[in-house]
Amino acid sequence: MIYSNTPRKEALRSIADAVHTPFWLDDPTRPVPEPELTIDISTDLLVIGAGFTGLWTALLAKEENPSRDVVILEAGEVAQGATGRNGGFMDSSITHGFYNGLSRWPRELPMLLALGIANLNEIEGTIARLGIDCDYRRTGDIDMAAQPHQVEEMKEELEIAAPYQTNFQFLDRDQVQAVVKSPIFIAGLKRPDSSLVNPAHLAWGLRKACLELGVRLYENSPVKKLEEENKYVHAHTEHGRVRASHVALGTNAFPPLLKHISSYIVPVYDYALMTEPLTPTQRESVGWYGREGVSDASRQFHYTRTTADGRILWGGYDAVYYWNNGFGPHLENSPVMFGRLAEHFFQTFPQLEGLRFSHAWGGAIDTCSRFSPFWGTAHHGKTAYAMGYTGMGVGASRFGARVMLDILNNKKTERTELEFVRTKPLPFPPEPLRSLGINLTRWSMDQADRNQGRENLWLRAMNWLGLGFDS
Repeated sequence: MIYSNTPRKEALRSIADAVHTPFWLDDPTRPVPEPELTIDISTDLLVIGAGFTGLWTALLAKEENPSRDVVILEAGEVAQGATGRNGGFMDSSITHGFYNGLSRWPRELPMLLALGIANLNEIEGTIARLGIDCDYRRTGDIDMAAQPHQVEEMKEELEIAAPYQTNFQFLDRDQVQAVVKSPIFIAGLKRPDSSLVNPAHLAWGLRKACLELGVRLYENSPVKKLEEENKYVHAHTEHGRVRASHVALGTNAFPPLLKHISSYIVPVYDYALMTEPLTPTQRESVGWYGREGVSDASRQFHYTRTTADGRILWGGYDAVYYWNNGFGPHLENSPVMFGRLAEHFFQTFPQLEGLRFSHAWGGAIDTCSRFSPFWGTAHHGKTAYAMGYTGMGVGASRFGARVMLDILNNKKTERTELEFVRTKPLPFPPEPLRSLGINLTRWSMDQADRNQGRENLWLRAMNWLGLGFDS
């Protein structure tokens, strides 16, 4: 399927009344924020950032050692960043997919696959143990082919992945149409170890668990700077300061507090739409009663899923980089991207023409050149960080938190010994080369999608260098 990027009037009308707030955060059960930090305090472990990485870090630290004092500083409110703006796909992969893991860490891939599945199982167990009501469903995820060359690529991946006991399943046209009815889907590859979740509800559930264990949370308390002084790291906010023995950074795509990280991370903006609830007739026209997660198999791909109240989320395709690591709320509303997404939605589901979108939003993804998380330290090992999830952090963030705690605790584990953990991605070049390279890569990916998957010289060179861009 070659999408038209020019939205028709019908598509533009469908987004005319959309609220520019992430659907997951537009919820009456959203917790009242904890007070901001207004005094100077001390702690054993300071966690900066109350997204998934920060929340998992605090929870795991307290469960491992209940006597350990843990403080979280959050610049806004819990789940306000990428944690509350994603599609709610929770994959078992910690390497951003099978192929990415195979190409970069072939020797370690069996262990990485096993660690990823164990991580997902542990998340599932934690949700059940803590009674977090977050619409968690282990539905599996299906990549949908819309062009013949994608079908052949799926069959090739199935064959390559078979020795690794991935349990991938190829679906023919009749089988994918039995899952979700769209005239453009001709085959699919199902990955069973993937889940769906309401990401905000999960984050708020982890927040509640942290507070009940005694974690001190301060919201609306952005950290201005970190300073090492003797045996401690001092985090300065506008009205208070935290003296910490150890610091865990989970700041995702936000401008990093450690300057050297900025060469490894670029904030890339992703946009999404949410429909109004489907009528019974509309739902019958698409089926999708199993609520599987769905993505298309293009390089510039869409992701889509249904919600507990019968809506359809539709996002992805364009991953937009703004000059010089552009970042901020002013980039979260893009009428051009919303219109393009709406047009693509109705090209995929023409039977839903006339359906309207209730929410349209955007958010930044912490993108690195290897597309998967990486770790590091600062302040003579007193500070650690985990970032670079590149859009697949809903599940992998727990693994990232676990490794970060291992590093801070000077624990030698099977995780910390991995090349996957010990190495870093290639850095991005400075501007203007950064923008030129990223935008040339995006254009090349679009051309590959329009040319039966054939990659040009630029994409082949990026693959060879291990430096690329993945929407």
